[in-house]
Amino acid sequence: MKDKLQITAYEVIEDPMPLQPAERTRQWMEDTVDRFAYRCLPVAIANQVGWDILCPVAFTARWNGKQGLKDISLKFHGKPSALIGSHFGHGVLTFSPGYLFRTTRSHNLWVKGPTNCPKDGIAPLEGLIETDWAPFSFTMNWKFTRARHKVRFEEGEPICRIIPYPRHYIRKFEPKIKNINENAKLYQQYVEWRESRLAFNEGLKEAGSDAAREKWQRDYMKGQDQKGNTFAGHETKIQMKDFKRN
Repeated sequence: MKDKLQITAYEVIEDPMPLQPAERTRQWMEDTVDRFAYRCLPVAIANQVGWDILCPVAFTARWNGKQGLKDISLKFHGKPSALIGSHFGHGVLTFSPGYLFRTTRSHNLWVKGPTNCPKDGIAPLEGLIETDWAPFSFTMNWKFTRARHKVRFEEGEPICRIIPYPRHYIRKFEPKIKNINENAKLYQQYVEWRESRLAFNEGLKEAGSDAAREKWQRDYMKGQDQKGNTFAGHETKIQMKDFKRN
């Protein structure tokens, strides 16, 4: 009998950071002309996979470029939080979410920065944790990329993305390199797509053309190849379940 896939967030402090399902929207995507960034389905789908841990307060951080524990200064815009600080030095800002996670047997937890949320002057560090057995909590860490630059985090802003990941999954793959001509069917599909894309891009340059009216090709969004064949398992939206109390 296969294990039921589960993830449990055990609160190890009285008031841990908020948890929520990953969201599709990004402000920078909203700000693109005609919101065209959402036309890139791989980006929109990646936005929605996993759960986000949210910053509990608004604050500004600044690193002076040195390596000590006291070389990051914090200014809280309101109530301060003991869950945010400098634990490791070397320009690393640390968040303590306040949970111990448990996942189904043989499933790790991929702990990373919020997906497709660039932040100037600082970058999220990632980790892969064996949360099916380890009785330990973890921290989420961000590394400053330059000194003497102020970085602001808002209350409710995602600071961490968690995604369950089968522990032995990646090692099952046999990586190969082949010339696409070795797969006649795939080669023909690729050529049809390439020619269609080139023709569409040329059409965009012509005012009043079909391409200019359509603005973008929707084949991948529809899960279709160039002949209109639709892949049955195609996804355009993912709705993660919310964490609930028993």
